[in-house]
Formats: sequence, structure tokens, C-alpha cells
Amino acid sequence: MGPAGLDVLFIVRSLGYGGAERQLVELAKGLHRRGHRTALLVYYQGGPLAKELEAAGVEVVGLGKRGRWDLISPFVALRREIRRRKPEILHGYLPDGNLLALLGRRYSPSSRVVWGVRASNLERRHYDWLVWAIFRASCWLAPRADLIISNSEAGRAWHVANGYPADRSIVIPNGIDVERFRPNPFGRARWRSEWGVADGTPVIGLVGRLDPMKDHETFLVAASRLSARRADVRFVCVGAGLDGYQAHLERFAADLGLGQRLIWVPMQDRIEEIYSAIDLLTSSSAFAEGFPNVVGEAMACGVPCVVTDVGDSARVVGDTGLVTQPRNPDALAEALDEGLRALVQPAGRRARQRIEEEFSVDRLVARTESALLDLAGGSAGAARALQ
Repeated sequence: MGPAGLDVLFIVRSLGYGGAERQLVELAKGLHRRGHRTALLVYYQGGPLAKELEAAGVEVVGLGKRGRWDLISPFVALRREIRRRKPEILHGYLPDGNLLALLGRRYSPSSRVVWGVRASNLERRHYDWLVWAIFRASCWLAPRADLIISNSEAGRAWHVANGYPADRSIVIPNGIDVERFRPNPFGRARWRSEWGVADGTPVIGLVGRLDPMKDHETFLVAASRLSARRADVRFVCVGAGLDGYQAHLERFAADLGLGQRLIWVPMQDRIEEIYSAIDLLTSSSAFAEGFPNVVGEAMACGVPCVVTDVGDSARVVGDTGLVTQPRNPDALAEALDEGLRALVQPAGRRARQRIEEEFSVDRLVARTESALLDLAGGSAGAARALQ
């Protein structure tokens, strides 16, 4: 390890909008600020988060992948970069990046390999064969990684049950940028005006990619049932996904009669303004959730949350929000109704305070830095003591 600190090379598929990608950006920037050399190898070049990293002084190297089956030239570029850099830490992020980090050690044998695990219980029926094949390969190869960092207790437990080594697996929760994510009156006024919603009208939001794991269908059914008893409530779905799946959800919502009560909004650069424009956020995830970033971000903006008991969602909200069963639209509708009745200022302040004290970016970076320093120093056992 040189005088400037650790040399950490992250490997990730892309830098599009997403909870995992946002966490990687915050971690890389934080380690860079602390004097460590950080760089990213990204299979798909560009992406909305790449400029943010580059502006912070973090190098981003695109490997030029052009499609799913474009494998040879990106791999050659990956091999070349790892041989040239020989980093102390090869840090994968998400299943593809994790496997590539392990493979990359062939070209830099002295590097320690760290895996970043972001999900909990996958359900095979929702994903194609390649996703499941990558997961099974990860379970088989996980014992060869030097350290595995999960962002949730649920994720660690599920992966250990599927073959990941318990003695090399630790939990470091996600970190929320409480300076960026804070109550924003300007954003509230702007977006409510855009939506044509009066300031006193209660708005319930769901923020997240359009993916079966997020279970928008349960949310939409709950919204229709809540609308039957409360005509004043409006609903907002923020996110993007595959065109076919989005079209399916829009038809599903129309069949439920939600009509003008529901607003579809693409993912935004300044998502913190969206959080401030809603009064209650919900996460209706049915499976695979680890640490739900959107819940932590909304809480930091002073927005109480109603979540399903999936992954570490209940752990994140603590006693500042409500927890209900997954895949149960009646239970979700009841919890949303209760959440709206409880909307008072102290609830929002307590939600933000919990994020500041337990799940800030500073804590994420400090915990990860300590684990990586211990690992680079040959003391993986000390890193495991962080749990």
C-alpha cells in the first residue's frame, strides 16, 4: 500500500440509475476523498452517473461492451487494465462484476478480491436462464473471494444459505447522502405544480425500477382499494423498466380504474425533489430486496414510509414507519391509510434523524474503508469483526 492509501479498482456492468449503482458512486467518491486511489471499470460506457464520478476525480474506464453477447473485446480490455494497474483490491459490484473481479485476479495475483452483494432472495421464475446461471456460478465460486460485503442482514443470510462462506461474509448497510437528500420546499412546489396536485392533497409515491421484484401490481391494487374509501388521495409511480413490462403495468392500472389518480413519472436526475413532493412513500417489494435505497432517501427527505417486510426494509424504517406483509394488497391499503392518518411533522423529522444517525454515507465509507484496510493488511478476521 502506497502513501496515498489503498488502490481500489471497482468492476460493475453499467452506471445507469439504480440503487446499487448509486451506492457504488457514493462509496467510490467517499474513498477518493479519504485519499485512496479509486477507479471503475464499466462494461457499458457512459451512463448518467459516470459524469458525477468523473467530476469528483474518480476515473471511469469504459470497456466498450456493445451488447449481451459482445464478450471478447470487452474482456481483452478488462484483462489489459487489470494487468496494467495491479490494484490491491479488486472490488466487484453485483453478480457480473463479482465474477469478473475473481477472474481478474488471474492477471493480478496479489490483488485481494471483494464481492459486493446487494440482493436477498431471488425468485427464479421472474428471470431468464442467464441470470440464474450467473447466480449459481456465484454460489459455487464465492469461497474463492477474500471478502464478501452484503448491504443487508437478509442478503447475507440468504447467500450463506446458498453456499456463500459465512466466515468471509459481513454486512455494511447502505449510506444515504443526507446533504443531498433533505426536505426541499422548492422541489415540492415544482413537482406538485407539474402534476396539477394542490399542496394539501395527499400523495403516495412508489419510486423504483419497473421490475417484478418491486411488485407494482400489489401497490396498484392497494391504491385502487384505498381510492374507494379516500377520494382525495393521488398516487405517483417513478421509475423506468422494459417497455413491455411498463405497458403491462399501465394497462393493469387502467383496468383497476385508477385513471387520473395515478401519475407515471420517468426516473429523474434530481430525485430528491420528487421525494419532497410526496407525503408518504411505499416500498411494495415482494422478494430480492436488500437495503432499499429509496426508503432511506425518502426518510432523509423527511418522508415517512410504509414498507413490506422484505429484506432489511423493516430494519431501515425502525419505529418511524409502518411494516406490512408482502403480496397482500389489502394489508398494504390498510397500512397506507394508517400512514396518511399519522402524517404529522414529528414523523418526518424522526425518519430523517434515523438516517442521519444510522445510515449516512460517512458511516458507509468509514465501515468499508476499515474492512478494506484490514483485508489489504492481511487481517480479514479483523474485517469480519465489523459485523
